[in-house]
Amino acid sequence: MTSSLPPLAQAVSGALGSAAANAISYPLDLAATKLQTTSSRSSRFRGFRGIFLVLKYVLRHEGLAGLYDGLGADTASTLISNFLYFYFYTLLHAIVARRRAAATNVPLLGTLKRALTSPTPPALLGVPTELAVGFFAGVASRAMSTPLSVVTVRLQTGGDDNEADDSSDEDGGEEAMSPNSKKPSRFSEVIHDIYSEQGLSGFWAGFQPTLPLCLTPAVTLLLFQFLSRLRLPGRRPGSSTQLRPSALSAFLSGATANALAVAILYPLLLAKVRVQAYHNGVGANSVTDVWSRAIKEEGWRGLYQGLVAQLVKGFVNQGVTMLVKQRIERAAVRVYSRTR
Repeated sequence: MTSSLPPLAQAVSGALGSAAANAISYPLDLAATKLQTTSSRSSRFRGFRGIFLVLKYVLRHEGLAGLYDGLGADTASTLISNFLYFYFYTLLHAIVARRRAAATNVPLLGTLKRALTSPTPPALLGVPTELAVGFFAGVASRAMSTPLSVVTVRLQTGGDDNEADDSSDEDGGEEAMSPNSKKPSRFSEVIHDIYSEQGLSGFWAGFQPTLPLCLTPAVTLLLFQFLSRLRLPGRRPGSSTQLRPSALSAFLSGATANALAVAILYPLLLAKVRVQAYHNGVGANSVTDVWSRAIKEEGWRGLYQGLVAQLVKGFVNQGVTMLVKQRIERAAVRVYSRTR
């Protein structure tokens, strides 16, 4: 856990923090998605230059508003996913921690009641247990938020041709990004297209085969708790009351933890996005298909297409999420202490 607050308080703070971070980093998320769903052998779309080319292309052809296509759906998905994740994670974590610390055999219902309503001191439960708790929380949250995630990917990719012409790559640069692009569909049109093409199951595209991705937030939180215990820049013993040092520490811990987790699980993330972007026979509709195509086109490097954009986006997003979450939790603690 990131604090001793009850599950509902941590869920609300985590959801609000993720929504704020999502609004700030959304153009980077859009660039990452377009890079992940654009098959290209050109080195122009690798690293920071690829991010710049995508953002430049969108600004030129769709204006500033184009950088925020799908923001509403993605924010809703982010709020639901993070609220459920932090709620289930905190609840399960508190139950396990209290059961382990109990001197006598306390009934499970009693432990559940205390975990729901009373603060539970943060504690590391060991790597296997931490990952198990995070995994089950991740499955529950993703099951509810995946439909909005699928709609968001469709809105972000819009009319992009997933099989961009590589021959124009070397000459045109950003033009290879989407040679046959059209104005992105509206929210209702995307929902209709998904249902007409794949039925209800289409709204959960990429969910089952990428269940291991549910470990991403678990690994991130585990690393965040570990890094938070280190002496990061801006953290000095006995200076927890100073806002700037603790804010910097929270940002760096959250951002670094997410970057490490994403780098470890990135091939699965790439497969999930490409499966969700599949439509009208364009693209790949299974994880193995995504991986085989990527390796065939670019070798093992293809499994990490768009990694830099994802890392930059994740660094900003998770850093701001944990920073805002920490601010809200501290405000809640102050209010709670005054009302007692």
